[in-house]
Amino acid sequence: MKSITRSPDIPVALWATFSVLFLSLFLQHEFNSKQAILFLIGVGLGVTLLHAMFGFAGAWRRIVRDRRGAGVRAHIVLLAITSILFFPVLAKVFPGVQATGAVGQFGFSVLVGAFLFGIGMQLGGGCGSGTLFTVGGGHVVMLITMTFFIVGATVGSLHLPWWLGLPNLGKVSLIDSLGWVKGLLLQLLVLAGLYMFARWIELKRHGDLLSLKSDIPRNGIAERLAIGPWSLWWGVAGLAVLSFLTLVVAGHPWSITFAFGLWGAKLWAAIGGDPSSWSYWSAGYPAKALSSSVLADVTSVMNFGIILGAVLASALAGTFAPDSKISRSRFAAAVVGGLLLGYGARLAFGCNIGALLSGIASGSLHGWLWLVAGFSGSLAGVYLRVMMKLDPAIGGKQ
Repeated sequence: MKSITRSPDIPVALWATFSVLFLSLFLQHEFNSKQAILFLIGVGLGVTLLHAMFGFAGAWRRIVRDRRGAGVRAHIVLLAITSILFFPVLAKVFPGVQATGAVGQFGFSVLVGAFLFGIGMQLGGGCGSGTLFTVGGGHVVMLITMTFFIVGATVGSLHLPWWLGLPNLGKVSLIDSLGWVKGLLLQLLVLAGLYMFARWIELKRHGDLLSLKSDIPRNGIAERLAIGPWSLWWGVAGLAVLSFLTLVVAGHPWSITFAFGLWGAKLWAAIGGDPSSWSYWSAGYPAKALSSSVLADVTSVMNFGIILGAVLASALAGTFAPDSKISRSRFAAAVVGGLLLGYGARLAFGCNIGALLSGIASGSLHGWLWLVAGFSGSLAGVYLRVMMKLDPAIGGKQ
């Protein structure tokens, strides 16, 4: 494939750079160095996601529609590497590093929530991380998705106590149940099986495999780092390292969707509502976050960093271009998809990052339930996209 040369958008790049510097210094001054570092990690995540175009919705749709599994294989490799990095830390093999994993209840709320999220990310056109980095890339339709993502997450926080009362097995951790070594070996064995299955699906249909390496030439590593595009391998490496840094610095894994519910609750309070009377926002960390500045919340600060990092990366790559036209069907899909994304994420203890990636990397069984239910919902969402005429019929012209 030939490289398409685009000129960097200098004004946008300068604005993004100034914003990153200003906000990082403000966080360091008004809060602490930890908050500033986590914001900068978020910026790095945004750059990585944008340059590698590392999303879940598109990759899952592609393996369903045309049996191309490079994106899915990259996800599996990312899960394997983060598991290797996370398990010994969470098992407290290194006494100087204190961190807790993303371990959630294995139950009906995760099953339903992840299924709804899977549908939502196909209709909305992005997952949790995908919504953030595409908004940063200038896609207005994804801003619509994110707006209703926030609404859905807020409503989900109101309804969550009822869902948690449904049958569940509680929190199940492979690290606690089997020990970190046995648990890690079992998890890597399952991931290897999934990798081979994804590989087999693609080979059966096409007779070859799309590489995780980029086939677009660039003049040197420095240019590739700055303006992209990155290969999926680079995306895996960047996300694994930055996820691990988040675990070590924050003391917990990377998450995204708590912030959406928090933003919605704060907006509801600003217009006269009383979310503090809701069970979810009345105690513990949610109550503390609701009563504090949004910049005191780690998830919010990292989300802001992801958006700004994606703005910077897209400006340097010359791809920052807000949508000019949005069809009615695409608008409707963004609204419905966003609502399902937010509501489903709240029920499922997170999205493809907070529940799937961070959950599985933490050895939580609920992460595996999320994977099965989320992919099932995504499968349904792929066919709904065809019914809504967002995509051609499967097997038809692309």
